[in-house]
Amino acid sequence: MKKTILMAAACLFFLWSCKENGKQAKDLSDADQTQTAGPKKNPYLSNDIYGVTHINPAQTDCVPYKINDGEYDVDLMKMEPVWGGPVNIFTFFSTQKDFMWSVSTDRIALVDKSGDQWKKITDIDLPGARRLSVDQLKSISDVAYPSVSFAADHLKKVIGAEPGSIMPAGVYSLVSSENYVYTNAGNIVSAVGMIDEKDPSKGLEVKYKFDVSNLIPASEAIPGVKKISLVGMNMTYDGHIIIGAVNGIAVIDREFKTAGVFYPFGENELCSNSMSVDDGNGIYIATGSKTPNGDGIMRKLVWTGKRISDKEEDGAWKAAYPGGEWPPAIKAGTGTGSTPTLMGFDDKEDQLVLITDGQNRMNLIAFWRNKIPDSFQQKEGTKSRRIAGSIPITAGLPKDQPWIQSEQSVVANKWGAFVVNNLINEGNPDKIIDAMTVGPVHPGPKGMERLEWNPEKHEFTSVWTRNDVVSTSMVPVVTSGSNIVLINGYTKEKGWQVTGLDWNTGKDRLHVNFGFTNRGNGAYANLQLLEGDLLFNSVIGPYRIPLRK
Repeated sequence: MKKTILMAAACLFFLWSCKENGKQAKDLSDADQTQTAGPKKNPYLSNDIYGVTHINPAQTDCVPYKINDGEYDVDLMKMEPVWGGPVNIFTFFSTQKDFMWSVSTDRIALVDKSGDQWKKITDIDLPGARRLSVDQLKSISDVAYPSVSFAADHLKKVIGAEPGSIMPAGVYSLVSSENYVYTNAGNIVSAVGMIDEKDPSKGLEVKYKFDVSNLIPASEAIPGVKKISLVGMNMTYDGHIIIGAVNGIAVIDREFKTAGVFYPFGENELCSNSMSVDDGNGIYIATGSKTPNGDGIMRKLVWTGKRISDKEEDGAWKAAYPGGEWPPAIKAGTGTGSTPTLMGFDDKEDQLVLITDGQNRMNLIAFWRNKIPDSFQQKEGTKSRRIAGSIPITAGLPKDQPWIQSEQSVVANKWGAFVVNNLINEGNPDKIIDAMTVGPVHPGPKGMERLEWNPEKHEFTSVWTRNDVVSTSMVPVVTSGSNIVLINGYTKEKGWQVTGLDWNTGKDRLHVNFGFTNRGNGAYANLQLLEGDLLFNSVIGPYRIPLRK
């Protein structure tokens, strides 16, 4: 009898999940077709896309490049990456069209991408970081991880006693219009460029270097450990570098000639993500509470050219949002796991900034970026009138699922938004060990949702959900040219893979299967595209993978 009841319950759940996965896409509003595609180009970055981590200053994770549908089996063991790591968050455009910059936790490399090439020209050790050998990188990616304890022992032998401590190095970076790469390791922020722009083979050098301990005070991000921890970088539209730390943000000139300006957060606040920037030098950054279930704070600060302002008369504001508990895996902190994402780029449109909140089962929240419309009434259940809209994220998962949380920024394409669930019910406190074992050891987290903002009703609606697809720790990307959103996950059947889902319907359109070695693991990196190719930022360095028919 008990077995029969269990079978019936399983059947009912299966039918319910099929209904969710097959939910028809809602009609997209006419405004979706007319909204401006993205932010204005920042003239002080190398390009309007791939000049800064998360694609552009607005952090939309949206690119125009087209890719083909289909099924691709790719043997990364037979391909050559641009070695680096074990984390390679992003690969940046140079000001020279044939080159890209690869930034990892241990080095900066200049890459020849001309034609179909993908070849390192030269590289340099990231100042303040320790370079891993190719053999060490291979041992990280090519060994099988049968258990968390095995992974912890192995990674500690290769990387050091605290593998996750490498994460601040090279994570958030940018490339300036002078073709200099700005990134950090520890307390050192460096600008790296070519020795000779006309002859890249002559190598790279540090153009400028700055010790942020002269500007940013140490803080206790981890209980009992007081140090400086950097978590973000972007550039103002007047050409100043913004540096994010767990306890505040700093702004300094590109040549590090001045002392810089620091803005501190509250004593009980903790920031774990980068910031977005608008073309009026508004800086959007979110913090969480050090106290579980305490409110987080979403801020707009304004760089005036001389100071960081939090004054209303300068256009600044702050608003509370709900927090949650400290998560068990992948995500850090009780607040948002998202770098704030801007949506709406015309003066006549809704202008919003999006995050996922910190509640254990998260909500997607949109805040008014600038003036709140006079006719707008505060939404029931929200913490302030600054919140333009909020919607619970189900990701197609059961109502008793304890965690639905994301460590990724919200992907935005016109009025559309996309979020993933990165949480499982157990993990390792060291985020590198965690990222290498979620999937191969622990079953990967399932669940994702596509939503649409209605600028007439000022509200989100759910377009589709998928509760059968895994996204581990990589940042998704959407191609507006092909209307496909890409994620990286792990399954027992295929191992590591990149899955492409139709932006409007959620149906599978693309699979790139990498197999079972951790070379197919992006480990917190961004997914990227070149026209017709996947640019895959693996744990051992970026690969260029043709997806052409």
